[in-house]
Amino acid sequence: VGSTVVKCHVYDRAAAVRGSSYRKVESLYPHPGWVELDPEVLWSQFIGVIKDTVQAAGLHMRQIAGLGISTQRGTFITWHKKTGKPFHNFISWQDLRSAELVNSWNKSLLLKVIHVIFTVLHFLTGSDRYLAPSFLTFSTHQTSMKLSWIFKNIHEAEEAARKNNCCFGTVDTWLLYRLTKGSVYATDYSNASSTGIFEPFTKCWNPTLCSLLSIPMSIYPPVKDTSFNFGSTDSEIFGVPIPIMAVVADQQSAMFGECCFHPGDVKLTMGTGGFWNVNTGEHLFASRGSLYPLIGWKIGEEVVYLTEGSISDIGTAIKWAQDIELFTNVGETAEMAQSVADSQGVCFIPGLQVSGDDPYLCASFMGLKPSTNRNHLVRAILESIAFRNKLLYDIIVKKVHIPLQTIRADGGVSNNSFVMQMTSDLISKQIEKPANVDMSSLGAAFLAGLASGFWTDKKQLKKLRRIETVFEPQKDSEEYRPAMDAWLQAMEHSPHW
Repeated sequence: VGSTVVKCHVYDRAAAVRGSSYRKVESLYPHPGWVELDPEVLWSQFIGVIKDTVQAAGLHMRQIAGLGISTQRGTFITWHKKTGKPFHNFISWQDLRSAELVNSWNKSLLLKVIHVIFTVLHFLTGSDRYLAPSFLTFSTHQTSMKLSWIFKNIHEAEEAARKNNCCFGTVDTWLLYRLTKGSVYATDYSNASSTGIFEPFTKCWNPTLCSLLSIPMSIYPPVKDTSFNFGSTDSEIFGVPIPIMAVVADQQSAMFGECCFHPGDVKLTMGTGGFWNVNTGEHLFASRGSLYPLIGWKIGEEVVYLTEGSISDIGTAIKWAQDIELFTNVGETAEMAQSVADSQGVCFIPGLQVSGDDPYLCASFMGLKPSTNRNHLVRAILESIAFRNKLLYDIIVKKVHIPLQTIRADGGVSNNSFVMQMTSDLISKQIEKPANVDMSSLGAAFLAGLASGFWTDKKQLKKLRRIETVFEPQKDSEEYRPAMDAWLQAMEHSPHW
């Protein structure tokens, strides 16, 4: 369940896709900056794609060995424990309703005091556990602030929480709850750690943060392993019970699908947004600024940590360009970009910078001339993706003190040969692209297959990987210097617009 589509694949033992189906996610925009999903619509789409996929594969539900669920992160809902009735729609990770709350907290004296306390603790103990709170800032992407907004603005939720009757769940928790007719209430470590409310060092929901933001601790679900028997779907839903064998957050799932099992393995997903993930093994790496630590997955005793950096507006910018008819088919964009020698000085400024968090920033083009045509505009959009990949890669190299190994790309935009080649040139590294770029589905299947014994171990999974293309650096990164400098200059002119 992603930000733009709900899709399902049926995989066989060779990890080949036997059937697939998808439906577009219908986002709601009740107020400017608010982004919601109707839980009932999402539920019917979810059930619909599973039924369609099994049918397309020419199979019967009783032939399905297990279900793995990979979901968008940070999108959440609260509901009444006894009735199961939601207090509001799903609030998307893209939603900006908490912007004022975020700004007031980030400017508050209390936050400055917290920074001082944890800076001293980090200095005295040397423990990384105190590093993150020493420069804590809130952002609109975090679940915590939007949840705080809920308890300030939705009286029914606040009242139910006071009586211990309020449940909180990200998309996975809600789907588990519905699939089991309310008998399973849980999430996994990857989804929990992606909310920003779960403390990856202690592997617990963070009581300090919750008391700071007046969020009741009673609302959180128990946290289970990622590859785990969560129970079975109610037999009324699909005609037979289907074991739910994995629940995982989409970026962590893509990482698993790419078989990035070793410290230093890197995964680059380019979908709605862009996500660079580095496997840091058993080491939880706290960093300042644009990188943040996550739990990748927990399987039995094994806990794998990741460091992540993200880029907004990748797929969204390309989709917008298609909507305004800069091109008709996404497949032609690489050709359009290659048809001109450069963007003729045109720079595309995305809605959010790599490390910035200005929720009000608009996207823009700079450097337009009478001779600018649609090929220049398309090239400028694609170049901005590669430039942001380069910026984030440089931050990772500087701050993550683990030798980087293989870089593997996935997501819809990884099908764009122009973006892939330019990124490879800029970072001077080869990038592998798999035959199947839908890695978050495959990761969920791999995790479910391991839990159900469908596959035996990670060694077997590695043998199932299929690489379609390897992009090797073809140009010296310095050749892009003038264009990238112009783009960086344009970025400096764009904030607060």
